[in-house]
Amino acid sequence: MAVLETSASKEHIAAELAAARERTLRLLAPLSDEELTRQYSPLMSPLVWDLAHIGHFEELWLLRRLDGARPIFPANDDVYDAFEHAREERPSLALLDPQTARGYLAEVRRRVLDVLERTDFDPADRLLRDGFVFGLVVQHEQQHVETMLQTLQLSGIPHEGGGPAAVGPCEEILVETGTFRMGTDEAWAYDNERPPHEVAVPAFRIDSVPVTNGRYAEFLGAGGWDEPPLGWERDGEGWACSRFGRNAPPEPDEPVQHVSWHEADAFARWAGKRLPSEAEWERAAALGVLGGAGQVWEWTASDFCAYPGFEAFPYREYSEVFFGPEYKVLRGGSWATHATVGRTSFRNWDYPVRRQIFSGIRCARDA
Repeated sequence: MAVLETSASKEHIAAELAAARERTLRLLAPLSDEELTRQYSPLMSPLVWDLAHIGHFEELWLLRRLDGARPIFPANDDVYDAFEHAREERPSLALLDPQTARGYLAEVRRRVLDVLERTDFDPADRLLRDGFVFGLVVQHEQQHVETMLQTLQLSGIPHEGGGPAAVGPCEEILVETGTFRMGTDEAWAYDNERPPHEVAVPAFRIDSVPVTNGRYAEFLGAGGWDEPPLGWERDGEGWACSRFGRNAPPEPDEPVQHVSWHEADAFARWAGKRLPSEAEWERAAALGVLGGAGQVWEWTASDFCAYPGFEAFPYREYSEVFFGPEYKVLRGGSWATHATVGRTSFRNWDYPVRRQIFSGIRCARDA
């Protein structure tokens, strides 16, 4: 991406900010105040926490960091600090009510657009170069929309929600031995995607599409795992699947979702295969051979670790504090992931037991 120095570039950033906000508000518009303030799972925050947290993050980085502004609500620094309070604690905090939270977001955005007009995108300043800090805020909000969709799925509240698109028949694709450039130096990429570096990958085979509901049902029927994906229940001889407050049989050609890393690993072994490494997944994606990519997050065999030459930026808590064997990497994005985040190089991570994310499976094996 070129250095963003023109008024047109600022217009682009303003449009991205507006698009993220419109998506947030549209998602939550059908919900009552009670639905917004209730906690549906200890794994997830009340939706109104996410809503105000979006505004607080934007205030921190674009008003206070860039413009030296004073806090709008000083108590927010504690209440909306994601590292200060675990999700199960958040309902007990002094949260902004939905109306106040919406007003807070509007006021922050009004001031931010003024700051944007006055900001010089100095290429010597990493925070400002290519409008990085504005991209950080845009991506943060779009990622929270996906998080809120996870909450809505767990809630059982009827909602338009969404889901993955059907995929075609599965074939094995041979990826020859080769070296490729892993990671990126794209302008708005996160620190854990950097720096790009050469990686040699031995030959391997990878499935052309993610594992489908139909194939996963075969795995369950064969006794491969004793628990169905999150949201599935027995319905006679088959299965029923709950999706955003509605129950229906799982579509056989859709990628299975809401499976943990342990379930994904067990399925791959049952199928005589394995999960791809992170490097294998990105090499295959770079070659354009991954059909159905972007429908469900795809578990990999890799732990979440730093790339050679990694440097935490702009804060350690985004990536560095999570590095280690406790977390597994997911790749590819899901149907709920926005395009500003859906880079081939983007790395998601979570505990291997997690299933509330829109996570699925793609298998690989040695060539």
